[in-house]
Amino acid sequence: MGSLVCVGTGLQLAGQMSVLSRSYIEHAEVVFSLLPDGFAQQWLMQLNSNVINLQQFYAQDGEVKSRRDTYEQMICAILDAVRAGKRTVCALYGHPGVFACVGHLAIARARAEGFVAKMEPGISAEACLWADVGIDPGQSGHQSFEASQFMFYQHVPDPACYLLLWQIALAGEHTLTQFHTSADRLQILVEQLGQWYAADHQVLIYEAANLPPLSPRIEYLPLGELPRAKLSSKSTLVIPPAKPLEYNYDILARLGITPADLG
Repeated sequence: MGSLVCVGTGLQLAGQMSVLSRSYIEHAEVVFSLLPDGFAQQWLMQLNSNVINLQQFYAQDGEVKSRRDTYEQMICAILDAVRAGKRTVCALYGHPGVFACVGHLAIARARAEGFVAKMEPGISAEACLWADVGIDPGQSGHQSFEASQFMFYQHVPDPACYLLLWQIALAGEHTLTQFHTSADRLQILVEQLGQWYAADHQVLIYEAANLPPLSPRIEYLPLGELPRAKLSSKSTLVIPPAKPLEYNYDILARLGITPADLG
């Protein structure tokens, strides 16, 4: 009977994939892949010769195509292999369940049809961010949003903690047919963030390195300069705290402690 395992390859493929995920790939009858470059694809094919690249379903040159249609085609291809009785693996860049709907949807559909399906985690861009930038999110806490979702809905950030806006290069793009935003859309985001952060508040653009010899991109700039920043599909906007944490004196009193007790 067919089965499905969605695995994460990590950001730096060979060194950040778990032993278990690698084993699933090596023993699969078919491996579907969605990886960032040809080097990663070639490395994967050394583990299993039967690899199908899901990149083929994205819009080709000059074609206008919704990513919803692309993802549906990917899921159908994966499920066809599972229905054919094959041990199927889907290898996805980073963590297979973080900003990656294909794995979640394929697993849900496979389970609904009675197949065994599960997900194995991988090292995500967020995990790399904490290490590369030198942030312990436990110090102040953090909030994390997809950039467009943050713009479209009534999210209220806490300026006393870190704010992460993922896929900043797509901020404000709603058609799912484009892979870039515009300076005008980014200016709207800056004005939106102006409710909590000054234009000269120092933010940073982060991009994890996907090959061992490369260094991550960690570029600081004032928030007001964001519309003119160079962005890529890997860019994440990191907004450090703009004010200190505030004590909750009511709760502290009920607990019988004072701010001094917290060091």
